Amino acid sequence: MLQIKTQLINGDFDATLRHLYGSAMETQKAKYAALADAFESAFGESDDAALFSAPGRSEIGGNHTDHQLGRVLAATVTMDSRAVVAPRSDSIVRIHSQGYTPLCVSLDHLAPNAAEENASEALVRGIAERFAQTGRTVGGFDAVTASDVPKGSGLSSSAAFSILVSTIFSVLYNGGQIPPVEQALASKYAENKHFGKPSGLMDQLACAVGGFVAIDFEHPEEPKIEKIDCDLASLGYAICIVNCGGNHADLTHEYAAVAKDMGDVARYFGKAVLREVDEAAFFASLGQLRSSVSDRALLRAMHFFGDNARVQQQAEALRQRDIETFRQLMIESGRSSFMMLQNVCPTDASERGLALALALSERTLGDRGAWRVHGGGFAGTILALVPLEMMTTYQTQMEHAFGQGCCYRFAVRPVGGIKIG
Repeated sequence: MLQIKTQLINGDFDATLRHLYGSAMETQKAKYAALADAFESAFGESDDAALFSAPGRSEIGGNHTDHQLGRVLAATVTMDSRAVVAPRSDSIVRIHSQGYTPLCVSLDHLAPNAAEENASEALVRGIAERFAQTGRTVGGFDAVTASDVPKGSGLSSSAAFSILVSTIFSVLYNGGQIPPVEQALASKYAENKHFGKPSGLMDQLACAVGGFVAIDFEHPEEPKIEKIDCDLASLGYAICIVNCGGNHADLTHEYAAVAKDMGDVARYFGKAVLREVDEAAFFASLGQLRSSVSDRALLRAMHFFGDNARVQQQAEALRQRDIETFRQLMIESGRSSFMMLQNVCPTDASERGLALALALSERTLGDRGAWRVHGGGFAGTILALVPLEMMTTYQTQMEHAFGQGCCYRFAVRPVGGIKIG
């Protein structure tokens, strides 16, 4: 038996596990024990094996604001990517992820490999390359991983995996001293340059920092980050993500059009992004703008200005534990996304899952909760703020419409990527 499993069974890590998972500690403890057994089966005994975890994340406020260098409010969730890890004496990384083909990456060659695009190997190699470029130390390790972050849930399973890997490199080879922002930048580099995904920085930053996180991307290489302590359960609420299904395969053009429309308005003023445009000048120029850009672009710009300001108000409401103001602001954000950003209904008129979920949420929660599109939109997930006493009713209603298991309830996890023991 691995030494780490013995410590786990003896309760050595109970305080940390309770901090991460709350009332679900015993369930998670059993998952780590099973992961330790899987590690021993795959790689044998190791006295150096350790437990690691990195959370998924949820977008709470600021819908499609990050690519315009705006503000975002995010939160990490209790669903996470977990690993049992042991260092190696060479430069080989071997990862067995439950449900996936084992991967093996040599860190002797860190340049992008076209054959690894859209594969986990690209994330490992890309993070290692970025750390090496910035003077950090990288080295080999063996790991067995598992994840509770559902793919397609909008909770960013790829960012959770990336921050898990960056945390492992930080702890094993850099004394745990690589800060969250640097880890997030390395993860973004890996996704952009190796994996082939033009992601922003919000997902990785949120997963690395943990808790409620207000992020300002005005200076993207040095984003302003504020961690906000607020326990929603103590205020009588929890957050749900509802997976409405829908086909993501043909939505690339929808997402690209959002950025293009906002960019068209910014370029009218000689700017690169809307964050650089004066809001008063925008509204003063609406008449002239209509002859140069589409009305949809104007509506999307209006959404940006409103939601970007709302993030600050939402953050302040959380600081003050003012749940009613926070609830109202979430509804306003959702209404803005539906009416102005227009990322709820895709071009395909047969796909209206998000709109149906939002309508059912309003009908079920009334003036007690809040609801909004979650993430990129057009298909996928919505987010709801649900009173604890209405949770069973809400989940039942959503599952009646969208199927068993569609409604994930989660607590906000207080920390990001971490070595547990």
